[in-house]
Amino acid sequence: QVQLVESGGGLVQPGGSLRLSCAASGSISNINKIDWFRQYPGNEREFIARITSGGVTNYADSVKGRFTVSRDGAKNTGYLQMNSLKPDDTAAYYCYAIIVRTDGRLPAGYWGQGTQVTVSS
Repeated sequence: QVQLVESGGGLVQPGGSLRLSCAASGSISNINKIDWFRQYPGNEREFIARITSGGVTNYADSVKGRFTVSRDGAKNTGYLQMNSLKPDDTAAYYCYAIIVRTDGRLPAGYWGQGTQVTVSS
């Protein structure tokens, strides 16, 4: 069994920062990539950032230069550092990881439970 658990959301003032974490646990051999999405009420989830197992990153234009993804392979954890937050960043944030399990099954995708980020004064 594999689980992704997110943490780090909350309320922050405009211009502030938050760091989200996405911790994978279970029978994990490797994490191929970790994506971050956000979802506004009534909308579909939108891609905002990715980091691959090789450390390659890419970002949506809406967050480029303000958000940074990273990962700690030893801890099976990904991070989304969010700086210069704006009210428009208020959304539910989700991580999604492609994980190779130790049981030899094909890689599969797993979602975190989501964490709310609210940017407001």
